[in-house]
Parts: sequence; structure tokens; C-alpha cells
Amino acid sequence: MPHIQQLSPHVADLIAAGEVVERPASVAKELLENAIDAGATAVTVEIKDGGMTYLRVSDDGCGIAPAELPTAFLRHATSKLRTAEDLAAIGTLGFRGEALAAISSVSRLDIFTRERGAQSGATLHLNGGVPGEVADAGCPEGTSVIVRDLFYNTPARLKFMKRDSAEATAISGLVTHLALSHPDISFKLLKDNEETLHTPGDGDLKSAVYAALGREFTLSLVNVAGRDGDLGVDGFVTRPLNGRGTRSMQTFFVNGRLVKSQLLTAALEEAYANRIMKGKFPGCVLCVTLPFDMVDVNVHPAKTIVKFVGEKQVFDLVYHGVMDALDREAKPERAGSPAPRPAQETKNPRGDFYQSMTAEQFRAQSAAGGKSAASAPKPASAAKPAFRTSIPAVDLGELSGRARAADFVQHEETPRPAPAPQVSAKTPGAPAVPAEPVPAAPVGHPTVPAAPEPPAEPEQETLMPEAVVPWRIAGEVLDTYIVCEDADKTVWLIDKHAAHERVNFDRFKAQNTPIMSQTLLAPLVAQLSAAEYSAVLDRLELLRSFGFTCEDFGDGAVLLRAVPADIDEGDAVSTLEELAGKLSEGGRADPAAARDSLLATLACKASIKGGWKSDERELRVLVDRVQSGEIEYCPHGRPVKVKLTQREIEKMFKRIV
Repeated sequence: MPHIQQLSPHVADLIAAGEVVERPASVAKELLENAIDAGATAVTVEIKDGGMTYLRVSDDGCGIAPAELPTAFLRHATSKLRTAEDLAAIGTLGFRGEALAAISSVSRLDIFTRERGAQSGATLHLNGGVPGEVADAGCPEGTSVIVRDLFYNTPARLKFMKRDSAEATAISGLVTHLALSHPDISFKLLKDNEETLHTPGDGDLKSAVYAALGREFTLSLVNVAGRDGDLGVDGFVTRPLNGRGTRSMQTFFVNGRLVKSQLLTAALEEAYANRIMKGKFPGCVLCVTLPFDMVDVNVHPAKTIVKFVGEKQVFDLVYHGVMDALDREAKPERAGSPAPRPAQETKNPRGDFYQSMTAEQFRAQSAAGGKSAASAPKPASAAKPAFRTSIPAVDLGELSGRARAADFVQHEETPRPAPAPQVSAKTPGAPAVPAEPVPAAPVGHPTVPAAPEPPAEPEQETLMPEAVVPWRIAGEVLDTYIVCEDADKTVWLIDKHAAHERVNFDRFKAQNTPIMSQTLLAPLVAQLSAAEYSAVLDRLELLRSFGFTCEDFGDGAVLLRAVPADIDEGDAVSTLEELAGKLSEGGRADPAAARDSLLATLACKASIKGGWKSDERELRVLVDRVQSGEIEYCPHGRPVKVKLTQREIEKMFKRIV
């Protein structure tokens, strides 16, 4: 039996690092939370190579005393907790005391710090968690932590790291969220010596949203403010018409901490019930404040998942706060605007405009107007010259037909003179009237022949002869499901959207060439989150093979110049958002599986939708593909048809037991 022994401090630190430090973004998160807890008003983050080789976080906070520097890198060493009772009311972002110890154990770390009011600062270097000597250093007030060569001593962890651009995107998203949760702090992000984010830190949440998420998203926001005793919710939500294809723009904070909560998401989307299109999701930046003892943040090492004591109260707070904001937007209070005058008090400046009168008054006025008009002389400018014509009196339909025939004859190169025949008034396209004699045309003028009868249109051939089809389309219900009956007296319900989705998916997958695209007359702009934005710019060639031609438009926006030919222009932006969401998640390890996932999204958007009116020929093609066994499931695994046997139907009606 193996002997039980205590792990060495170095191995224990490596295990803790595996829980706390997953990637460069984890390092940035811990250091930024320490900077915020230190009372900083300005924080700068600088990274190189996605943070793998160089990551620096500088703040103007309170700093660390030189004598306490070695202690700060010991496990469970913290200045934020004193007693066990403090765990029930945590008001700081960090509190475990494991961050600095875990980070230093898997990197080469340097720290420079200076307390406020001190004459000089101090520095300490750690290599793999082993500290050196504390030395004096000239540095500004606050703390700067530099992390180099992350995971240099644990090469097994390096193979799990993503591309540098993906790691940089994760850090960018982290800084964005912290900037939104603390609008009173100015955040600056430098990526490979280029500034990509800078918030003003003026305390206005909308200013932070504008700097972090862009102008288009900010213009679509509605203010939210709700209170329920000690609980409050503040922030912004998007208007229902500005719904997105994913939940990537939903951001929730609880007491200044970024959290992922199904409870808050459900409350938000429940408030949009019957207001937003199906398949669209609202965006938000909501800050929930509540007493510290009502939330438990110590349920996950990353502290992004929390538990609430009164879940229903928190749900109602967010639900009613968002719903009230949407109601105010739908029915804005027009303070200061005059009330409309009653209809009976409204006077018409023109007495002859939109008058109300009885039939007798109208007849009397018309009779009086007619007499006055007959007695009054007409002005010379209004007099019409008289024309002598030889065309007999016919209706407008016959005259129009003759005019078209005359126009046809005038375009002949050599008109043939002929005696004036008796032209029947039975011109194609005109009502029948008795034939009248037509005077002879003057010499040198062509006559008007009768318009030729249009050739009969050939009958359209059906896609499949009825005699050889082993099934019959009985109809369509709910404009979504096709009802079909086969020769075995079995009834099938076929989901036309799912069937068409599979047809498109198989067609896209079988193509060896890029999907055909169509160039837009006016480019479209897609506003994406930081992760989606970076993922799209890294995969422009892949998106081009799917029919999307995109360009960087700056500040998280992508310019869309061409879309797949099967995609409607109105669905182009939402389709790109869904593809960007899949790309930002990293997809699966297998490139073929990742491509299939993207093609499934594209096929879904290019398919006919449930509720659309469909032509009978379209339904017949889909049923043929399904009933032949070629299609059984949609790309997402849903069945495309449901079977009802004659026995099952008769049992429903109690015809058999």
C-alpha cells in the first residue's frame, strides 16, 4: 500500500495554478481584480503574443509595503479577509489569496510597487514560484506586475493553448467586461504596442458602453432602473427591434462582479416575451446590486458562477425592471406637449376640403355648381380644340387594342395598301360590341389588320407522373407540416423546414467549390462582440468559402459586401453573427466537424421557414426526397417526419380497442 505523505509546496502550487490559471486571460483577470480592489482609478493592460510571452498590468492603487512583498506570494495570503464571518459578506473581487502564488509558480514574474506617499518603491522577482530578494526601485505610486513566459515550466499545458489571436481576444473581452462593471475606472488595453481599448473612467456607464461596445450598440439601448428595497438593477437593454442572433451581447454584473447566471438570463428574456422576433435575443448591460449576504460567490474557483438566497426576488427585480423600461420606450411620456384638440373644435382652413354633408346637400350643391358652371364663360386657355376623326365610337378596351395594332403596323418597313375591310370590334382583350363599318383610309395610309390570336401556352409538365408516385400529398397544415399518405395507408407528417434544411446541407457539403455568393448593392454592417470580431477577422478566407465577403470596419464592426446567394439579405447579418459565435467558441478539434457545424447554420438560414406559403411543386419535391428514404434527419439531428399508422388513428377515434 502506498504511503500517505504531504505534497511539497511547489507541487501544491502547481495544482492550485491548474485551478486558477487556465490561460493568459486567467492571469489578467486575477491581476485586474487585485488592481480594482486596491482602489485604482486608472489601469493599463499590455500584452504581447496573446499574453503568452509578456503580460503587464499597471494600476495607481494603494500599493504594497516592501516588507509584505514576499508574503503576498504565499498561498492563502490576503488582505481582504480576517475572520470566518467575512466569508458570508464578501465585497471584494478577490479574496482566496491564491492568485499571485499560482501565477508565479508557472511563469517568470516581476512586481514593482510603491505605496501612496512613499519616497521610493520596491521590486521582487520570482522564477517558477521561487522568490528572490526585495530591492528598492524607482516607480510610480501603485503596482505593476509583469508576467513572462507563461507555462514555461509546465510544457504539457502549452499544447492546450489556442492561437495568440484567440488568447488576445479573451483578454480583450475580459478588460471590456471589467470596464463596464467599473465605469469610474479608466481602462486601457495595449495589444502588441497598439491601443485597442480606452475608457474615459468618468463614472457614466453609457460612456463606458460607447467606448467598449461601439456606437451602433449604444444607440440601440434603453435605460433600466429598478428598485425593490435593498435590491436594485441599473443599466441598459436593447430595443426589441435590435435583437441579435446570439446571446453574446448579454452582460450581467452582481455587485460589480461579472457573472454567468441562467436566472438573470431567463428574467431578461421573459421580459421580452411577445416583443421580440423568434430566434432573436436581446442585448444588455445590467448591474444588479444586493446585500453581500444574499449572494454566494464562493461556489466556483473562477468566481463567475454565483448563488442567490432569494432567487424569486432577484428574478422579479430584473424582470419588472426590464419590462418597465420597454413599456416606457413603447409609450414615451411627452411632457410639455399640448393635448390634441377635440375633433369638433378643429376648424378646416379650406371650407371645400373634406366636408361632411348629407346626400340631399350634395345633390343641391352639385346642381347649383352645375348651373353656375354652365352660365360662366370658360377662359380661353382652358378651351380645347375640336378634332375631326373617322374612328367610330367604341369603348376604351377596343380603342386600346386598335392602338396597339396600329403601332405594330407603323413599325413595318414597307406598308401594303389595301381596300378598307369591315373591321370587327371583337378585338382580343376588348369587350364584344356590334361590328360597324369603318370608312376607307386615305390613299397612302396603311390599314389596321386584326390583331393575331396569341399562341396557346403549352401545358406545364409535372415533376413526377401521378401514376408512379407511391404516395399522395393530402395537404399542408399550419403552413409548416406536409400531410402525406402512402400506399400502406400510413399517414406521414413532414416538417418542410427540417427537410429543406437537410437538402441544403447535403448540397453545400457536396460542393468542392466555394458557395456561390451575391454582391450587395449597399454593404451591411455587423456589430460584433470582441471575441466574435477577432474570430471573424482571423477566418476571412473560411467565410469567403461560405459566400461571405467581409472587411474590417473598426471598433468591433465588420463590413459585409457579399452574402451567399441562398441567403436573404435581411438574414445576412444575423447569419454572420451566428457563424461568428461558433467561430469565437473555438469549434471542435476536428476541422471537418467544425465545418459541418458552420454549414448547418448556413443551411438553416437558407431554408424555407415554418409559416411560409409554399408552392405545391416545392412540397412535392421535398416529399419525394423524404419518402424515398434519402432524408431522415435535419443537420441538427431532429427528425423530419412523424409516422401515424391506420391502427393508431383508429385507436384515437375508439374505432378499435
